[in-house]
Amino acid sequence: MSAGGAQPALPFALPRVSAAARRRAERLLAALRRDYPGAVCELHYTGPHELLVATILSAQSTDAGVNKATPALFAAFPSPAHLAGATPEQIEPYIRTIGLYRNKARSIHEAMKGVMERFGGQVPRTMEELLTLRGVARKTAGVVLSNCFGVHAGVVVDTHVHRLAQRLGLVARGASVAKTERALMALFPRPAWGDLSHMLIWHGRRACKARGSACADQAICAEFGARCELRTPGGRGAGGIVPAQTSGDRSTRTSVQLRIKGAPAKAAKRAAARGEKSNKDQAKRARQESNL
Repeated sequence: MSAGGAQPALPFALPRVSAAARRRAERLLAALRRDYPGAVCELHYTGPHELLVATILSAQSTDAGVNKATPALFAAFPSPAHLAGATPEQIEPYIRTIGLYRNKARSIHEAMKGVMERFGGQVPRTMEELLTLRGVARKTAGVVLSNCFGVHAGVVVDTHVHRLAQRLGLVARGASVAKTERALMALFPRPAWGDLSHMLIWHGRRACKARGSACADQAICAEFGARCELRTPGGRGAGGIVPAQTSGDRSTRTSVQLRIKGAPAKAAKRAAARGEKSNKDQAKRARQESNL
């Protein structure tokens, strides 16, 4: 779990949230800690520069795929100096199994050159400095800062966190990655930002998956997941009406779209098309927030 300590000032104001919304967030945080007490970053690394490289590689790729490639990569290039001194073409064979490997090889090479030339061979410890490196956006910088230095400059919002923030009623459906991050920062205590991201990612990978998920009976989803687009009484595709869920505070009740049994076929098709478009829009936003 990530550490606390003195934290840098935020460069932007956070949205205002109600006391009731914060109480609901506290209950969700407690539930996540109950179910995922060992949640950690699942990328393998031994130091800041390795996590920086692994996170650059993880854009639009799986952690498992990155973890298969990085042992040989780090053995061949064990330091920022080695990666900066190599050419992208020399890096490419070690990451060929990872999507967009040519672009990522260039990003890794340029990022490590920046670490050597501007930061004395040490991975910087501020969001502003990390963002000057090629291939590094807020998500990548946040992963490194939180896991390596205990610095909570934001909440890491990957595809899982983005999806679950909407399903769990923490942000409005269709909220951008930037708005999602700021909302989570406003709702949850700052010392928990790093762990929050890990636990949401674990929940998204293990229970509340993007497609084909049957998690309505999972404790967290049952209590907080009333906005999930997959929630219907009989599972995905079932008829009937989805009831609204409450979490103890009247002001935190969330409404859901109703699916009426026997709706006309055209209306059902339009609803399905809207859902598909929403998923595509979310994927597009996630790509825009990627590191490349």
